[in-house]
Amino acid sequence: MLKLNIILAASVALSISSALAQPATTYPERRITFVVPYAPGGATDVSARLLANKLSEVWKQTVVVENKPGGGGLIGNDYVAKAPADGYTVLVAITQIIQAPSLFAKLPYDVFKDLAPVSQVALSTVVLTVPEQQPFKSVKQLVDAARAHPGQLPYGSFGNATTSHLYGELLKKDAGIDMTHVPYRGASPLLNDLLGNQVTAGFIDLTTGGAQIAAGKIRALAVGGSKRRSFLPDTPTMAELGYKGFEAEGWVGIFLPAATPRPIVDKLSAELDRMIKSDADVIKKLEAVSLVPVGGTADQFAATIRKDAAIWADVAKAGGVKGE
Repeated sequence: MLKLNIILAASVALSISSALAQPATTYPERRITFVVPYAPGGATDVSARLLANKLSEVWKQTVVVENKPGGGGLIGNDYVAKAPADGYTVLVAITQIIQAPSLFAKLPYDVFKDLAPVSQVALSTVVLTVPEQQPFKSVKQLVDAARAHPGQLPYGSFGNATTSHLYGELLKKDAGIDMTHVPYRGASPLLNDLLGNQVTAGFIDLTTGGAQIAAGKIRALAVGGSKRRSFLPDTPTMAELGYKGFEAEGWVGIFLPAATPRPIVDKLSAELDRMIKSDADVIKKLEAVSLVPVGGTADQFAATIRKDAAIWADVAKAGGVKGE
């Protein structure tokens, strides 16, 4: 009888294992949608389109990108969190997704319970910039002007409760200045208004603003992160200038609905990791838009988001930021 029970238990375990593996052997069988919770043109959108095209080539399936901007990313994030957990609706998110829990009293989803980390795509550097029409050549000059004209100088971010918003409020607190926050529905709309001199300054990602910085249309005053970027070797970090809390960087990452079968999560993660780390064309194109390729497994990304969530919670507290 004991032997029979052991045989039955082994048979059940084998059946379960086979059932769990089956989704990955047939996935993908139809079109995959990459959801970008921001307007076209920013680092998230650029990354999504690059990886979607590559994935389509490798897997011989259509992979499309759908932009769902609004709510500082909350609309698109929530859409994927509530999507069917079958691997065909993929979220391409930014750091905002783990910053939001510290900023909003209530969210329509729980990033740690409703979404499954897949892979970290790249680090995205955020730059403090001003339009070329503005006279400021340094952070000090901008800060001095803000002190002289409290509440009169608007700064833009690429969304409420995003890295650029946190950076802006942290600067205000560290420098003891009052600048009016203007949140945009993505980095591209922010760039348009920087080019049009509609805001005095803006914290924008280097992917979106890099070409216009190089062209002299907007001026880089400082970068976030722990070290200078090769694209802007003469631009100091905020930390170099004595401002603390700006060492934490933004990133682009891939998520699936939490109930997605693990074999599907792992299959997508493995393919993305291979592309980001080994595909010379992917690496070249990510670096060409000033992104720093990362890659990694689902478990590695899960560890990263938990670590970063704690760091950004401290930044939000230090900057006194709350979601609007």
